[in-house]
Amino acid sequence: MSQKSRLNLIIVEVLIISLLISLVGRLFYLQIAASFKYKNAALSIQSRDVLTPAIRGSITDSDGIPLAMDKPGLVISVDRSVIDKLPDKGDAVIAKVSKLIGKAKSDVWVSTRLCGELPIGERTGCWKGTRFQPIPITSAATQAQALKVLENADSYPGIDAIQIPVRSYPSLAGETGAHVLGYVGSVTETDLMNPDKKFYRDEVIGKTGLEYQYDDYLRGVPGIKTVIVDRKEAVTQQTQSTPAKSGDNLITNLNVKLQATTEKALSQAVMRAKSLGYHADGGAAVVMDVHSGKILALASYPTYDLNIFQKGLTQAQAKDLFGESTGVPALIRPLQGMYAPASTFKSISIVAASKAGYNLNAKYDCPASVQVGNREFKNFETSPLGMITMQNAIAVSCDTVWYKIAYDQWIKDGGLSPKSSANDYFFNAARSFNIGKKTGIDLPGEASGRLPDRQWKLDYYKQNKDFYCNFTQKAKKSDLTPYLIAIAKENCTDGYIIRAGDAVNFSIGQGDTLLTPLQMTVVYAAVANGGTLWKPYVARAIVDSKGKVIKEFAPEIVGKTEQTPSDTEFLHKALRSVATSGTAAGVFAGFPVQVAGKTGTGQDLGRNKNGSAKDDTSWFASFAPADSPQYAVVMVVSQGGFGASVSAPGVKDIYTTLFGVVGGKIDPTKSAFPNGIPNTLPKLDVKNAKLVTK
Repeated sequence: MSQKSRLNLIIVEVLIISLLISLVGRLFYLQIAASFKYKNAALSIQSRDVLTPAIRGSITDSDGIPLAMDKPGLVISVDRSVIDKLPDKGDAVIAKVSKLIGKAKSDVWVSTRLCGELPIGERTGCWKGTRFQPIPITSAATQAQALKVLENADSYPGIDAIQIPVRSYPSLAGETGAHVLGYVGSVTETDLMNPDKKFYRDEVIGKTGLEYQYDDYLRGVPGIKTVIVDRKEAVTQQTQSTPAKSGDNLITNLNVKLQATTEKALSQAVMRAKSLGYHADGGAAVVMDVHSGKILALASYPTYDLNIFQKGLTQAQAKDLFGESTGVPALIRPLQGMYAPASTFKSISIVAASKAGYNLNAKYDCPASVQVGNREFKNFETSPLGMITMQNAIAVSCDTVWYKIAYDQWIKDGGLSPKSSANDYFFNAARSFNIGKKTGIDLPGEASGRLPDRQWKLDYYKQNKDFYCNFTQKAKKSDLTPYLIAIAKENCTDGYIIRAGDAVNFSIGQGDTLLTPLQMTVVYAAVANGGTLWKPYVARAIVDSKGKVIKEFAPEIVGKTEQTPSDTEFLHKALRSVATSGTAAGVFAGFPVQVAGKTGTGQDLGRNKNGSAKDDTSWFASFAPADSPQYAVVMVVSQGGFGASVSAPGVKDIYTTLFGVVGGKIDPTKSAFPNGIPNTLPKLDVKNAKLVTK
């Protein structure tokens, strides 16, 4: 063997020995030095967390009466790790247990499927957790149903019955509180991806309303039991366990009896509108303290029973909640419904006219109509009233007075060629009332309404120019009327301009102006208190399970309106005359509470699904007592007709409870707040709480 070959052999041998040493070293590291690390990693791959639900904090009214609370519930659940191993994949047992609890087999089957197992369009009611967590199919099982499952385990493989905390909405006064309280539901994949929240996969969290807004306090911390499973997903051991921690309680500004009255009054108003021949497809009502912004009651129609979520929401129920055919009960109309305010807006117009220099104590002509350009703008019910005071113009809802004032100011501001320094008294007055802005209420999903000023007009034009310029090709056939075609032609050429028609319509709350019922409540609270805009809020305090106050919520001023003390004095008198000699006089005749308010009948140019023209929107916005305001109450019924005949009687019913009206007289002991709106926190005893009739 040559010297060169010998050298090559030695090099190969050294390389082999080096590799062997490296391999042995690596094995030593993996098996000895780093064994703990990799053992834990392996265990984590095989580990599964099983949650023990925490007791969710209660939500109460201002007297400590529970509006939402956890109570012991019997849950019947399905174990997928068991039924999936059955020859029929659990089909027979699913059918059997469905019959036992009185639910459709298809609903139970869907509720036990992981969402990823179903097509996107068929996931309503699917299970958002894992296979290793018992999947509840009802949280409202009877003792008889639970016993049948437990005593016949062989007949119900993979089915179990256990007792866990179940969210309950007791409705002690007959209220539902659906839209203000909200509901809870299982964590979704979207929830889990939220970087600002730490959720567990099988956890129940707040989804809407107060349940969502204050979920961080209410939720508590679930107990965690970590188990190890083998490759067949069978549990082999338990590694650790931490106890659950109860959530904190939320005390609100709501009054349970007032909430029940408000919901009932709204429902009756909708039924009243239907009886008069109107479509009446929804409504809202809000009650607020004018000196703090406290929300004392908030109702939306149609409503729904929050307890259906605990019984197990069916696909049919989910469709009804969000379907247009049922009026979209899930929509929170006080916050999300936007309507033309109509004559209720005239309170803002009074402030604008005063700012522009008009004498509010003078007389003005109220003709049957006013010609603006080539269009005739008619008075309410087309009646000419001659020379009348501004107070009377508010009382009887004369529109033509406002048409003339708004048109004159439009001309002074430059008309179609606006001045760079246009006064814009009407827009500025509305802006001072925060029209077009969210109120900031502590509830999710609030809409901002719409202030159609010059900037909005320009932005809207840029977004919709193509549609207007191609209206005949892009619009629905039902919208191809001569009037709408003419409007589209105008908007195509100069839709960014505030026209005379825009100005006069704005002065009476029509045209493109939209407000939510909550925004209108804030407006009338400001009119009542002299111009202070309070941020509306529902929450009063957060209190832990031992009674310790974690957080208190204080009133917050968010702005001041342009109204002067003389404007306030005038508005109080004028709005009081609406209920004594004006459009709402018939409703409040003989009523012992001095109500000040304004009727509104908002026009809607849209059409219903069946092609019929939409009916007018019914409004009544108010405060009381007129001489020393305490409460603002607003009600609106969509497609409800006249404000005086539909919404005003509903508001009267609310004031009856607020002030304790009995037999045409005020009995303070029967009022919602016999000792005034509570300023101190109640002692909580939700388990033994009862509704005491005062």
